[in-house]
Amino acid sequence: MKHLAAEQTLVTSLRLQLLSLLLGAALTGGNALAQQQGDLAFEFAVAAQAYPAGEGPRVLVDEAHCNFHRAGERFRPFADLLRADGYVVTASVEVFSSETLANADVLVIANALGEAQCETWKLPSALAFSSDEIDALEAWVEAGGALLLIADHMPFPGANEELARAFGLAFIDGYARPNAGGPGIRFERSTATLENHPTTVGRSEAESIEAVVSFTGQGFRALSDDVVGLMVLPSETTMRMPVEAGEFDETTPSFSAEGLLQGAVVSHGKGRVAVFGEAAMFTAQEVTRDGEVYRFGMNAPGAEQNAQFVLNVMHWLTGLLEPATR
Repeated sequence: MKHLAAEQTLVTSLRLQLLSLLLGAALTGGNALAQQQGDLAFEFAVAAQAYPAGEGPRVLVDEAHCNFHRAGERFRPFADLLRADGYVVTASVEVFSSETLANADVLVIANALGEAQCETWKLPSALAFSSDEIDALEAWVEAGGALLLIADHMPFPGANEELARAFGLAFIDGYARPNAGGPGIRFERSTATLENHPTTVGRSEAESIEAVVSFTGQGFRALSDDVVGLMVLPSETTMRMPVEAGEFDETTPSFSAEGLLQGAVVSHGKGRVAVFGEAAMFTAQEVTRDGEVYRFGMNAPGAEQNAQFVLNVMHWLTGLLEPATR
């Protein structure tokens, strides 16, 4: 059995390396962003639906801040997964205020940008949210709201840095890249890069997570002891800090990403916050290059447990899973 498990791990690793090489080529193409789209054929069988259909917590997906990921587009597989679990998912095109947040149980912000960077991804990063919006969000969470904040590689960390700081996190406006090349980063409970936490244990053995995969993204630091790290970047990863998204050469500043976080949770007042430095792992996407279709996210080889992890994170945010004992 040990030999079989080792063999399966090797096969998964090789598949992930191949995916990384393919995506590394696909994502550097000049029209890669236009090609990147949601994989609408992706399906995940929810083992134990958390809420009756259409009767679960109300989830708002932010679409008011030049969001690269939206519920009807690249994040549709995420929205469909939540609906299959009973959540009520709608898009929001309103700026954040006590009034616009009043009818939400969970707010999802995925790759928001400041207006100045909607089309051009170069430094300096423009802030995505006004101070009034951040104040409204913090007060809403303090009173019991739940926030899922996702900010991928540069320029998304810079656009979201003030919001992250309000919840005890410091984003790094760069790229977390595996030293072996390509975007795939594997986190495992067996190597302590994936934390033993309710979001990885789940409600039953069927929901237990042993490994998840992210696809590039950023690394960030905790500024508060209240932050619980879930995904810790391994020693084989490097932070690269380009001035323009996707543009790297021998002069691009870089440093080891070992020990930086790519996923974390924090309780804030009566509410809860989950923060991740990578977006693709929460959805299912396709990139087409030279007539070939490459899949990455919940639909990628080696990332078979990502979808359940997404549900576990939502279950923690909405109180089905208790916070870890500290």
